[in-house]
Amino acid sequence: MTRPVVLVGFVAAALGSSIKDFQPDGSVIFVEEPDVVRKRNARETVAGSALVRELIEWEFHLPGTADEFYHVHRDLDPAAVVPLTEYATPFAARLAERYGLPGAGFGAAQILRDKAVLRQVSRAAGIANPESARVEGPDDVRAFLAEHPGKIVLKPANRQASVGTQVITDVDDVEQAWENCVEQDEGIFVPDRAMDLRMLAERFVDGDEYSVEMLLRDGEPLFANVTGKRLFPGPRPVELAHVVPADISGELTALLIEETRRLTGAAGFRTGIVHCEWIVSDGVPYLVECAGRFAGDGIIELIQRAYPVELNRAYFSVMKDEPVTDVLPRKAEGGAAVRFVSIEPGLIEDVRGVEKASQAEGVFMCDVGVSAGDRFEGLTSSWDRVGDLMVTADGPAKALRLAEEAVALIEIDVRPDGEEREKAAP
Repeated sequence: MTRPVVLVGFVAAALGSSIKDFQPDGSVIFVEEPDVVRKRNARETVAGSALVRELIEWEFHLPGTADEFYHVHRDLDPAAVVPLTEYATPFAARLAERYGLPGAGFGAAQILRDKAVLRQVSRAAGIANPESARVEGPDDVRAFLAEHPGKIVLKPANRQASVGTQVITDVDDVEQAWENCVEQDEGIFVPDRAMDLRMLAERFVDGDEYSVEMLLRDGEPLFANVTGKRLFPGPRPVELAHVVPADISGELTALLIEETRRLTGAAGFRTGIVHCEWIVSDGVPYLVECAGRFAGDGIIELIQRAYPVELNRAYFSVMKDEPVTDVLPRKAEGGAAVRFVSIEPGLIEDVRGVEKASQAEGVFMCDVGVSAGDRFEGLTSSWDRVGDLMVTADGPAKALRLAEEAVALIEIDVRPDGEEREKAAP
């Protein structure tokens, strides 16, 4: 029987991705928290997939559970252990160690999972970081704001998808911002039990945002891409669009890749893929955060189409300690972009233009997840975006232009609470 690949964290999209092109039937085992399995109907979803051998329910968020899993499943003999979600990275790294398989390394995974620790380690290695401090309440935030006049960012040290992150410009806004930020309900994506709350206050860095997606084996980069980012306006730094590759100079591309390589070295990251976010201000890349897993938001799909490259296959080969047989290009041949959709809060009365947008030039995916009668509570994190659209083109600038043109065809009518009907542009 084929040695299985253990995927930690249930991601339904993985079942329809290119994984099925290089993993045989019955070769994938999912590990997910029992509450998440129940809330996301994961058993019903995997039941229809020939790819999945088993779904194991395990409280992998908790300390010591990777070692516990190893002792209960010592005969599993996996070919690889792969984290699919942010919260899965320490468990997956430790489990890979116990089975003697390639991985990030448990120490590195723990550093990347805590933004405060990551700041401490990377700053000591000479990597530029904004000034930051752990905060335990509004008084601490006000004190930090007094020491760092201007905009600051209040954010959790241990969450994902921009959950609980807000830009603060006025001391009078601190109390309400704290209340907003500590409400970090991720619904169906996390267990029902409470998660530790650790908050940071940081100086706001004004500049262009990028991410670097890098595949490494034994600490050496095999492939790297720089993605350009745009944010929705407002105090919540939620991403509006990603463009692959970033439409920037070769010098800046090389600098961002080199800083990511230095960061992974500083953390001791060994084998796997990272998604590192940067803000460039006055030519200096400042670290935002770094995840030891695949990028979300469709970035991997954009990379695979823009270069093109079989990045999924290469990643799994590296994690299985096998040779990478596909060519890993250094430069993209085209461009790709994803543009997200959001609306004002209120009652949705009508959704039009989705079919037209899906048929626009370059579009290969268009999805809007709301319909008439739904109520939208507002944009507070990446989970709240109501739709997305992906395009390919012969370059990044054209890809972004086509994405903007296509998303403009989508019309969503919203009736704000207590107001007359109005049309909200996506």
